[in-house]
Amino acid sequence: MSRVQLALNVDDLDEAIMFYSKLFNTEPAKRKPGYANFAVDEPPLKLVLLENPGKGGTLNHLGVEVQSSEKVHEEIARLQGEGLFTDEEIGTTCCFATQDKVWVTGPAGEKWEVYTVLADSETFGSSPQHLDPETEGAACCGRSAADDNTEPAPTASCC
Repeated sequence: MSRVQLALNVDDLDEAIMFYSKLFNTEPAKRKPGYANFAVDEPPLKLVLLENPGKGGTLNHLGVEVQSSEKVHEEIARLQGEGLFTDEEIGTTCCFATQDKVWVTGPAGEKWEVYTVLADSETFGSSPQHLDPETEGAACCGRSAADDNTEPAPTASCC
């Protein structure tokens, strides 16, 4: 099963978890410092919450979670065949998970990822391929490689 992912910046993670638990009638599938995700069955949705005080209510990024690495690689080939620039991350650790993924950027600058989760991780992770120009030294998931990998920084993107 594939499902759309919506990653939101939130000011207060606890408050957002309380709201979205009620809205989707489910508890988070994963919760870590500054981070939570919901695997919603109906409608099929992966909702990711990234605590970024001052950025609450804004879109972090969009995505499509797929079942396998094979599907990620199929999407890489398909997207490249459509003439879209892709940025691949294979075996990356991001958002407390090891993932295979590909990123594309929409016409208004919105970031989309097609990804699969390979395994859970105890670290938030970082990826040097997704530096955020607004946050000096920030990487995928808002962390730089030198950080302690436990909490996302403002303007985090990736999950």
